[in-house]
Amino acid sequence: MPQTLDATFAALADPTRRAILARLAQGDAPVNELAAPFAMSLPAVSKHLKVLENAGLIARSRSAQRRPCHLEAKPLQDALNWIDGYRRFWDGSLDHLDDYLKTLQTKGSGK
Repeated sequence: MPQTLDATFAALADPTRRAILARLAQGDAPVNELAAPFAMSLPAVSKHLKVLENAGLIARSRSAQRRPCHLEAKPLQDALNWIDGYRRFWDGSLDHLDDYLKTLQTKGSGK
């Protein structure tokens, strides 16, 4: 799992790749359509797609002459699960801080 997380986060580190994933969340798309919004060559977009594919975030299928890409959400779920552990930590820390502040307010008001 650590290698999978490393590949997922490395792929997500680039804004172009995040934009491609956001587009694929709306449905499958061919490479030309994915490349259209970007001011870069088709080979440059293909390199981004290869990184996403190697991370398991997208898959390409063959449909006649087309090779549409589609989102593979499992690695994103694994990343979310990992991040969720830290969310619970911060929620707990903030709850402790809230309790402490309430204690200070109570002492300050003379109750």
